[in-house]
Amino acid sequence: MSDAPVLLEMRAITKEFPGVKALSDVNLVVRRGEIHAIAGENGAGKSTLMKVLSGVYPYGSYAGEIVYQGAESRFSDIRASEHAGIVIIHQELALVPGMSITENIFLGNEPRRAGAIDWKSANRQALELMARVGLREDPDTLIKDIGVGKQQLVEIAKAFAKDVKLLILDEPTAALNESDSQHLLDLLRGFKQRGITSIIISHKLNEIAEIADSITILRDGKTIETLDVKADGVDEDRIVRGMVGRELHSRFPDHTPTIGEVFFEVRDWTVRHPISADRMVAKGSSFTVRRGEIVGFAGLMGAGRTELAMSVFGRSYGVYQGGQIFKDGEEIVLKSVADAIKHGLAYVSEDRKSLGLNLLDDIKTSVVSAKLSKIADHGVVDPVREYRAAESYRKSLRVKAPTVDEGVTKLSGGNQQKVVLAKWMFTDPDLLILDEPTRGIDVGAKYEIYGIIQQLADQGKGVIVISSELPELIGLCDRIYTVFEGTITGNIERRDADPELLMKQMTSAKKAQIR
Repeated sequence: MSDAPVLLEMRAITKEFPGVKALSDVNLVVRRGEIHAIAGENGAGKSTLMKVLSGVYPYGSYAGEIVYQGAESRFSDIRASEHAGIVIIHQELALVPGMSITENIFLGNEPRRAGAIDWKSANRQALELMARVGLREDPDTLIKDIGVGKQQLVEIAKAFAKDVKLLILDEPTAALNESDSQHLLDLLRGFKQRGITSIIISHKLNEIAEIADSITILRDGKTIETLDVKADGVDEDRIVRGMVGRELHSRFPDHTPTIGEVFFEVRDWTVRHPISADRMVAKGSSFTVRRGEIVGFAGLMGAGRTELAMSVFGRSYGVYQGGQIFKDGEEIVLKSVADAIKHGLAYVSEDRKSLGLNLLDDIKTSVVSAKLSKIADHGVVDPVREYRAAESYRKSLRVKAPTVDEGVTKLSGGNQQKVVLAKWMFTDPDLLILDEPTRGIDVGAKYEIYGIIQQLADQGKGVIVISSELPELIGLCDRIYTVFEGTITGNIERRDADPELLMKQMTSAKKAQIR
């Protein structure tokens, strides 16, 4: 793509927030028709740079110059950038769940006739746009009734409705399964053939190496380098070296487990879907966890891993139909989240922003929120003990924030995840259930999270890790269960685990034997 004309140039972009310089003299050159990836650790400035480009941060709120299609652009808001053909799709999709696909595609941009919205024309155009992105659904279907992969396609169709010339995707595959991710990457290749330029931000380095023509690496708010993927022979290790400023010889810290006896056991656990009475999300599931053991749960999207974990954690999902839970050889009954916490269970949700954190809170409030009784006297929170507890976790988990008074919404994804971990570590659990613990965080932060998980196991705690990334489970876990349609189908020791075997068990209806 080095011969293609330049479509976009961002020159010496500097953006400051109170007490923080998020971007410092950042430069970016994107050529027409290319797929340009932006890589960097959490907090490197990737999303901030794209918000400057798209007008989320308007002209005048930053220093530097944006040259687009040969002329300087000064976008006052996101509508101005969209009018120029620049459309950004954020990691948190901007869709209205209770509205239809058509209504979402044309929201604020509805076709009109004689002063009224022309829904017949809107539905016809929506079908054409949906066909372009490979979405086969009734355009009257509500957003809440389709999966996240299809919702991502609705966002892209929405971009095409605005005559997109430069499409920016921020972590587009973070919440997608493997097949949906591959479909999206194939779409980007198709857009490239049609002359559409794409900028993609992703922590999935294998996808970047596969799809991108060029990669710009940011570190600490500065441009480090721009790589030509083919000419420079770029692979994942090369990207990592640019991101972290050093060789990362292993994606996982060295660890020798010390595994004890079984202390937690679930037998014949059966749970019905909360709405569909004839659908079981857990079907006679049985599993065990030993002290000091990291146990993985693998499965395709919709297999029932999260539903199983949430139902065990105080029946917080679905309708309990039967089954038993044993801890240290004695049966325990967990009818609520409070019961689960009381018996030493902790659950880190896959959606840290909606279910793991209150984004209006600061770090100290978040850390102590799951067990206020530890820092309260006669029902009144002691602010000194609250501060000391939060500060202790800020230091031990290396949360990058000036003080524990910092709002969690200002933290990077990796640091937000550390705060969620701290919240549940504060409850002194014996068993931690971690659902997609490294989703949407960079390779350096992942390494730190893996180290924290190993330290918890070394303290004699049991850890359950649910992950959609098979290399993560194989590299981190001592044993892996596979799940298919609510049934546990495999129980595989680490020494025997490989992607092929796991995938075979993840697509098999045969029930595994507990051991």
